Amino acid sequence: MRNEGAPKFFSSREDGKILCSLCPHNCLLPPGGAGKCLVRFNASGAADSAADGAADGRADDRADDRADIPFYGFITGLAVDPIEKKPLYHFRPGTSILSLGFTGCNLYCPFCQNRHISRNTNTQGKYYSPAELIEAAQKMPGAPAIAYTYSEPLVHIEFLLDCMKEARNAGVANILVSNGCINNAPAREILKYTDAANIDLKCFNNDTYKNVLGGDLNTVCDFISAALEEGVHLEITTLIVPGLNDSKTELDMCRDFIADLHKGKNRAEVAIPWHLSACHPNSEWNRPATEAAFIKGIAARANEKLPYVYTGNIISDNKTLCQNCRACLISRRGFYADISGLLLEKETGKYICASCGKKVPVWN
Repeated sequence: MRNEGAPKFFSSREDGKILCSLCPHNCLLPPGGAGKCLVRFNASGAADSAADGAADGRADDRADDRADIPFYGFITGLAVDPIEKKPLYHFRPGTSILSLGFTGCNLYCPFCQNRHISRNTNTQGKYYSPAELIEAAQKMPGAPAIAYTYSEPLVHIEFLLDCMKEARNAGVANILVSNGCINNAPAREILKYTDAANIDLKCFNNDTYKNVLGGDLNTVCDFISAALEEGVHLEITTLIVPGLNDSKTELDMCRDFIADLHKGKNRAEVAIPWHLSACHPNSEWNRPATEAAFIKGIAARANEKLPYVYTGNIISDNKTLCQNCRACLISRRGFYADISGLLLEKETGKYICASCGKKVPVWN
């Protein structure tokens, strides 16, 4: 059965259209129409929206003149993942997390690996309540945590807010894996309940963001800055796509933006990991994969200004080293993490280097 959530970030107009102000698209929805994300609707005059038929029990008679979020609580994927898969390397390393997948996205990246759910709402799934998901997370071994991930979770911000608030009250950590492309007011609201996040910085060219990806660079940069201001543990991922964002100049601009976020911060308290991932061809993106040697070269270049740079989607040695004594804090093989180089202080609940005793920017 479909869940009912209270729509947010909508406003009505006299002509029957509804403005959705969640993201920089600021979609003006005509009666019966959906936003660019495919999941936020103006149900005025439409007994059955475009979401009808995507899952059993989804159609209903909707009142005219109101916003509709028919995919509230609709989960397309539910899995237990290593937290390193998000990827998060400096937050609860070596633990597992309950991952929730959604449907729809406000970007339309041509190389998307999850296009079957990000640009398609006629997909398999099931409706869950926040309480059901929190209960599932609490049954996992260790400290419970939920990741909102796979397609773009923020286009379902109403469900995320409800679930995150209940999760925090229940002692379950909230992990956001997102493109970060929403406006400031909703961003600030969701970040207050976010414990850790990995945000995509897809490139550093607004023309590419706007014309190829359907997003906005400044909005993403603002979201990243806001996450840091709200005290969220932050990691950033850039998928390096040959011919799109792989110039050294542009990748240096990404690096320098992240480096500037560190200014005035204690490196033992704030050190933002940058994940550089290789792009591989798929059914929609038939171009050569990113060369491993190129990614490793960019990582070495980034290390000149950033303390923690990791490579993904290639075979690599992603160790985390102590910035004081250079001892290995965490060694990784695939998604397995050996954290024997860390010690957890009982008094503070924080990690320190097992070799030199200095504080390290890894969070429990």
